[in-house]
Amino acid sequence: MNRRTAVTCTIRSVALVATAPYVNLGRYRIFPSNDAEYSARCVKLVRESVVIDMLGLLSLGPNNEKWMRNPDSFTEADLQRFRNSGITAFHTASGTGGPDVYERTFWFLSGFNGFAAARSDAFTRIDSVDDFARAKAAGKIGILLGVQNSAHFRTVNDIETFHALGQRVSQLTYNTRNYIGNGSTERRDDGLSDYGVAVVEKMNEVGMAVDVSHCGDRTSLDAFEVSKAPVLITHSNARALNSGHPRCKPDDVIKACGKAGSVMGITGVRNFVKGSEPTTIEDVIDHFDYVAKLIGVEHVGVGSDIDLDGYDDMPTEQYRQLKASYKGSYAFRDKIDIEGIDHPKRMFDLTEALIRRGYSDQHIVGFLGGNWVRVLRESWMPVTSARK
Repeated sequence: MNRRTAVTCTIRSVALVATAPYVNLGRYRIFPSNDAEYSARCVKLVRESVVIDMLGLLSLGPNNEKWMRNPDSFTEADLQRFRNSGITAFHTASGTGGPDVYERTFWFLSGFNGFAAARSDAFTRIDSVDDFARAKAAGKIGILLGVQNSAHFRTVNDIETFHALGQRVSQLTYNTRNYIGNGSTERRDDGLSDYGVAVVEKMNEVGMAVDVSHCGDRTSLDAFEVSKAPVLITHSNARALNSGHPRCKPDDVIKACGKAGSVMGITGVRNFVKGSEPTTIEDVIDHFDYVAKLIGVEHVGVGSDIDLDGYDDMPTEQYRQLKASYKGSYAFRDKIDIEGIDHPKRMFDLTEALIRRGYSDQHIVGFLGGNWVRVLRESWMPVTSARK
């Protein structure tokens, strides 16, 4: 081969790579304890992106209480698992309720504040959109404080109190009815109450994002109608792909999400993904595809609704109690998790699956966190009279 031929071949090779973004140039084992290999493209996307799980818990088991009670019990090995996950920030929202819901929610948020402060070497609280990039640059894990119910707002003035505590997202209802509106498993959904309208308006004013993931359909639509800021669906799926499941959203709610310029997070909870077996990671990606085609790729994100290890690794009695605490309409099966995304490296597996579906790097960066950054910038902007 002469020099001219060699140069020509080199130019053609470079052109081929430039015009064929889906070619995987090498595969790598990135977890010593696991034989799974990932493409160079996948690894680069996860490691260079701000990755946000808009419903990602630190622990579903006893570790969460242990860590909150004694932050020093969070070991270097624990931290390394979180760093290896590739996730920049976790929206650690939990559901609170009961007659002492105000106090329970206060202590829930205070516990995370104390933990993050005591372990500032490892964690940082996300208060503003710029904090995501700061966490990424510092190699820290971001904790975004949210609550999967708004029953702790005894009056609209409580919204300011909890915002001052660091709460940045509040789901209007859990599965049942409260003074604000109706949950997804209620027998009837009459939408937002007058008080619910006032809560949404106050959340807009303060700069706290409204979430309707567990809300009934009418309550969800009312929230989109009333809110002057984009309403989030942090963790749900498309009902068109899982007929009749109350925790999935119908097309009119998904379209309202798109019209508002908001984002819907796709969850990998097995019974939310598909009503029959087999249920695989490809079925999860079908929900990404469906929502992206219906309202656009810029309106899709990730809201896993699990911790690093998933529900099926919970202690046996706690797991049994969890399933028993929900109505039959939740349609739990033997397993709650889906193989392939029930482990700390799930963001890599999701990314690899999105690559297989032909999404561009730009689209995947948006799915992983870029779309959440965009919408949260707007949702967290206090609504002034001019914006109204």
